[in-house]
Amino acid sequence: MVKTYILSTIVAFFASFLFCLILIPILRKLKAGQNILVYVEEHKSKGGTPTMGGLAFVFAAILTAIILFHRVHKPFILAIAIGLAYMCVGLLDDFLKWRHKENLGLRAWQKLVFQLVIAIFVGIYCVKARLTTLYIPFTRFRLNIGFWMLPLAVFVFLATVNAVNLTDGLDGLAAGTSIPFFGTLGMLIVLQKGDGSLSIISFALVGALIAYLLFNTFPASVFMGDTGSLSLGGFAACIALFSGNALYILTIGVCFVFSVISVLVQVIYYKVTGGKRVFLMAPVHHHFQKKGYSESKIAYGYFVTTLVLGAISLLTAI
Repeated sequence: MVKTYILSTIVAFFASFLFCLILIPILRKLKAGQNILVYVEEHKSKGGTPTMGGLAFVFAAILTAIILFHRVHKPFILAIAIGLAYMCVGLLDDFLKWRHKENLGLRAWQKLVFQLVIAIFVGIYCVKARLTTLYIPFTRFRLNIGFWMLPLAVFVFLATVNAVNLTDGLDGLAAGTSIPFFGTLGMLIVLQKGDGSLSIISFALVGALIAYLLFNTFPASVFMGDTGSLSLGGFAACIALFSGNALYILTIGVCFVFSVISVLVQVIYYKVTGGKRVFLMAPVHHHFQKKGYSESKIAYGYFVTTLVLGAISLLTAI
């Protein structure tokens, strides 16, 4: 099985690299460029950079996983279907932004309804399939929460998907953070002797994202868009829940979590104090950017933080 995990990473890498080479010129020809938010002054030069690049690495990962694991297996099929569904919603959002030539696609409530429906479905499935045991981070203990998996699934999906989406704000940031995240998640499942099909998806995403980073590091030739970030969030939540590693999102996904917390703190503090701010700009990666740190340095910091916490998580799980 180890060979399959390695093969999934390698095959997904080359597939993603090829898909990027094909997709980017098409996006440029269609003028499917990113509309930059006016209040992010440092990003003015990025206007027009092709978006929807998530199509390349998502399809590469999914096709690789299906080719290498072709048995009928419910968690595997559901994880693929949910990741693909989130990709389609993100693609629709990116398409509307491109069509209307502004940074406004689907309404927030439309995305929320979709996420709630998926989250409730996954929660019900976990309860019925008795996938209700949670691994406790940094220990070898497990806890069966039974029916409480349903509300936990709703929280995990809403938090994780939006966290990954918010982190996708600098060149290479979301992709670079996701590589050690999914790598750790895949290794955790292996060490726990869990569902190998979920590890295959995780390692396929790692390989696909590594290839995508060749085109997304600063200065980026393509952005993943909501097409990629929503799909990555969906995969992260789904794989974590199905494998019993939902609580590990708080540790190996701390950079994602920090993005959400920084936005919440900024909004609440702004309203309570009548206009004062905690951060120069939220999410927090923009605060670091305002402080003078380069996009590459911030992305590298997120990558290393996730990698170190992932390594600690693996060491304590052995």
